[in-house]
Amino acid sequence: MSPPATGRPSVLLGLVGSGIQASRTPALHEREAEELGVCCIYRLIDLDTLGLDAGALPDILTAAERFGFAGLNVTHPCKQAVIPLLDELSPEARALGAVNTIVLGNGRHMGHNTDWWGFAESFRRELPDVRRDRVVQFGAGGAGAAVAHALLTLDAGEVVIVDTDAGRADSLAAALCARFGEGRATTAPSPAAAMAGADGVVNATPLGMAKYPGMAVPAELLHPGLWVADIVYFPLETELLRRARALGCRTLAGGGMAVFQAVGAFRLFTGREPDAERMLRHFAGM
Repeated sequence: MSPPATGRPSVLLGLVGSGIQASRTPALHEREAEELGVCCIYRLIDLDTLGLDAGALPDILTAAERFGFAGLNVTHPCKQAVIPLLDELSPEARALGAVNTIVLGNGRHMGHNTDWWGFAESFRRELPDVRRDRVVQFGAGGAGAAVAHALLTLDAGEVVIVDTDAGRADSLAAALCARFGEGRATTAPSPAAAMAGADGVVNATPLGMAKYPGMAVPAELLHPGLWVADIVYFPLETELLRRARALGCRTLAGGGMAVFQAVGAFRLFTGREPDAERMLRHFAGM
């Protein structure tokens, strides 16, 4: 950060992803920075709006560094695609094979993952007492890798991974077992087989976002004995959560994960300690 004419420290940040116009991340960072006496400008770099795809990431990183960005958040579909372009990865990002936060400076790009901690912290606060002997997770992409890691750190007995790409599900399960122990992560031949005997289910896919309406979890497999979590937060009440609540399921919306991953990213970008409770209030007021 360098001080502008006002004498206040300043930071320029951005979010790279597809269909991100409804993101609340810019406001979260800008408002918390204001509370801490920092001038923060946070820009959306929406691949859809720009007519680009993840192939443009090398040019985006170069431009961000040249224009003085202190860091970037990355979301779908860039969390894994960006890794070969980075100079260094934090231990968590390396283990997960997914990055959501890039710190720029001195000609280097450092990748971090604050998603897993964001999900874990939200879960601890809102569903601390639920059974998690068998948890089914839909989605094995970058966010899915982070969420499954979080679930196993939260002592889930077994996480069953379901993905439309069976090979990707198998790869994630194998990586999780290598870190947490044999049998801690598995796959299933079908959603119905995965959900048999499940205590809870997590949607870690983009389905449910404004851009990707619908449900990854088949509605007929929901029942009142499940807890249901979603990482999507715009809209905050996805179709999955709405149906689950109607059945009487305990639910976890994606807002908490969004806030706590931002808490971790803000700390990395600025070197300052944000007030997580204040950021939660900011998010709730949006």
